[in-house]
Amino acid sequence: MVRAFLDTPGLAAQTQARFGSPVHLVFPQVYSENLLRLRAVLERRLPAHRICYAHKVNQSRAFVRTAERDGIAVDVASPHELSSALAAGFGPARIEVTGPKGETFLRDLVERGSTINVDNLWELGRIAELAHDHAEIPVLLRVSGIGTQQVSRFGMPLAQVEQAFDLLSAQRGRVSFLGFAFHLDSGDLGERVRAIDACLRLIEQAYDRGFTPSVLDIGGGFRQVFTADAEQFDAYVLALRESLLGRGEPMTWGNNTFGYHVAGGAVHGTPVFHKYANTVPADRMLADLLDAPLERHGGRTVAQVAGDNLLELWLEPGKALADHAGVTLATVEFVKEVADGSVLVHVDLSRDAVTPADQEVMVDPILLPRADVAAGRDCATGPVGVYFAGRLCLERDLITNHKVWLSARPQPGDVVVFPNTAAYHMDLSAAVASMHPLPAKLAVDRTPDGFRVVPDADYEPGLPVESPRALHAATRGADLATGPVRSVEAL
Repeated sequence: MVRAFLDTPGLAAQTQARFGSPVHLVFPQVYSENLLRLRAVLERRLPAHRICYAHKVNQSRAFVRTAERDGIAVDVASPHELSSALAAGFGPARIEVTGPKGETFLRDLVERGSTINVDNLWELGRIAELAHDHAEIPVLLRVSGIGTQQVSRFGMPLAQVEQAFDLLSAQRGRVSFLGFAFHLDSGDLGERVRAIDACLRLIEQAYDRGFTPSVLDIGGGFRQVFTADAEQFDAYVLALRESLLGRGEPMTWGNNTFGYHVAGGAVHGTPVFHKYANTVPADRMLADLLDAPLERHGGRTVAQVAGDNLLELWLEPGKALADHAGVTLATVEFVKEVADGSVLVHVDLSRDAVTPADQEVMVDPILLPRADVAAGRDCATGPVGVYFAGRLCLERDLITNHKVWLSARPQPGDVVVFPNTAAYHMDLSAAVASMHPLPAKLAVDRTPDGFRVVPDADYEPGLPVESPRALHAATRGADLATGPVRSVEAL
């Protein structure tokens, strides 16, 4: 769907002309397709389940409204995310709250009665104290230090679970203990299976203490598939390593090593950039996890053990639902050569708008030449190695610190597409340095007549453009469209 949008002649440029540049585009229909694939895996193996969309992955109103329309739950991690979920139509019973929570936030959550994924003993104690005049507050105990040697800053260590049991026992009638939760950043199947088995042990201990937990929350962390050709990506990384040894042309800006180091004539270490060569989609990761045997349970699978024990499996996908459901468009402002001969392509976007934290954007941008000059442009010169530079007056604002090869040298006015930016890239590190406004966010639907583009805040799943002004803008823009394409003006 995204490819069809980008392949529609002039549509990306027309979108920028109407809404400005740069812009983020989200595709809620792709989000729904991703959700259907996860649901299909769960429904075949484990009917008792709950999918909670991890709202923190993207602030998009279109995504959270689509999640509500599609009948899943939502995982929020801040007061603003909670407000967003409530505005989208989620009731307290379909809201789970994760992450660290302060006093004010806890008071609000207790008032509302949503499920609280408890991070620590202090939280649990405060919930019990605040709940004395209310119905039982549903909680999950998030545990850490299970299934992995990596220490997490989230959740309570196993050594504190007995203290949590004591507190829960003393607060029966105020706090309703639903079960256990964990979250792993690792995509390793073995680590997840070990974490599940550890939680099953805890559930057994809880039964021994007189509790009846019924929920096992396995968190998120299901990977995206960024690259069309993993071998090509691996070949690029190999060439990058060779360049650090002085073999071939330089491939990094400012001697950036991306976490590698050179010693003894060899490249050592682990790169800091994301595992872009992953080829296993989220639905297959989930299927492999549910089908994994549990040695302590006679080789029965995770799904079988959960089903036999009447456990409801909860998961909190974010990246998996937003995978390939968004792109970012920017405009080439100028192209220049610097003192060492490197070619910089300056765009009207800062690095912080398309990268989470300090991650390097390793997926190749897509260049859409201006329609008025594309026909006469000479593309026969072969690949051109460039670096994409941002708009901030800071040396560090290089969108790509690694060299990117394009089929032709970009020209001012060309559209640059940064693919697959919906998961964290758009919002996690967006900055307003130099008083540049944040990129607008738009929602794109594919209809029988073409594409509908609306401000993200005005998106309604499955509905036509309802505002009289928006309808007028769509009609007024028809002469600008190529083929059956509609574009509406920002309200």
